[in-house]
Amino acid sequence: MKAGPALFFTTTLLAQSWQPQISNTRASLRGVSAIDSRTVWASGSARTWLLTTDGGATWRAAQVPGAEALDFRGIHAIDARTAYLMSAGPGDKSRIYKTTDAGQHWLLLLTNSDPKGFFDSIAFWDALQGIVVGDQVDGRAEVLTTSDGGASWQRRAPPDGLPNEGSFAASNTCLTLSGARDAWFATGGPGAGRVFHSPDRGLTWTVAPTPIRKDSASAGIFSLAFAGPRRGVAVGGDYAKDKEDRQNIVLTSDGGATWTAPPGPVPAGFRSAVVFVPARKLWIATGTSGSDISTDSGQTWKPFDNASYNAMGFAQSGDGWAVGAQGRIARFQPPAH
Repeated sequence: MKAGPALFFTTTLLAQSWQPQISNTRASLRGVSAIDSRTVWASGSARTWLLTTDGGATWRAAQVPGAEALDFRGIHAIDARTAYLMSAGPGDKSRIYKTTDAGQHWLLLLTNSDPKGFFDSIAFWDALQGIVVGDQVDGRAEVLTTSDGGASWQRRAPPDGLPNEGSFAASNTCLTLSGARDAWFATGGPGAGRVFHSPDRGLTWTVAPTPIRKDSASAGIFSLAFAGPRRGVAVGGDYAKDKEDRQNIVLTSDGGATWTAPPGPVPAGFRSAVVFVPARKLWIATGTSGSDISTDSGQTWKPFDNASYNAMGFAQSGDGWAVGAQGRIARFQPPAH
């Protein structure tokens, strides 16, 4: 489902914060994938992609030829030369591209041929094994997997969807992976707000309800992340009411079989992305009304920045970036010791 418009706020720098960088684009950014402390890819509207190889001191912003009017809501980078781009949009506006030469050339791997299709998120377990999730086609979420680096894709069969249920293409994190085989994706919409789980790279699925907010088409789970195969956090709320913190987070300790709300304090508003940063032992959530941090497995949260961001990407080193509207991009400043 198409995410709502981003709002704008002034950054307040606290002990931890996002340090703004110059992106050299005014595109709305919703995809970001960090390889290490120096190499980061990002993507957004107007067929835009970005790459830095110096930690964001300089960003190269460019556009994919032949991809006019496409909105690249998702990007997954393998290394400094190889990355996958996913565009989100109705029917054939949902596509997947790949580069193996740092963006000099982009190969179109897949175009959604179903007019009801709408890609929401892309992720890879490794350089060859990947998965794409999209809105319902014929009564169930569209799930496609590849085992050959995107050269071919196989349709999978998750459980039936609910009426008006779909995922949000807000941050490329309504889908998340763990280990070599596990995948989870989350939904929103009236009465939805569910989490689907596959333990075998998309071959079989189960689905679980959650107590997340789900009282409108703009409410539900927007992002989820796992610290290993069992402990996870899902965030969302209502993007049309982005300062409201009601029912905007749920936790699991059993791999997504059951979900409960934490005791609080909770993130201070709607959140479109959440990540676990093992190198720093932190959970971070962000959205159009600010960012929050948790050091106790998501039980309690503290606001640390009130700038507007859509998505985040962190490397194994613990270095991370956030992206947002109007080309906004920033690097995470860790806590002072």
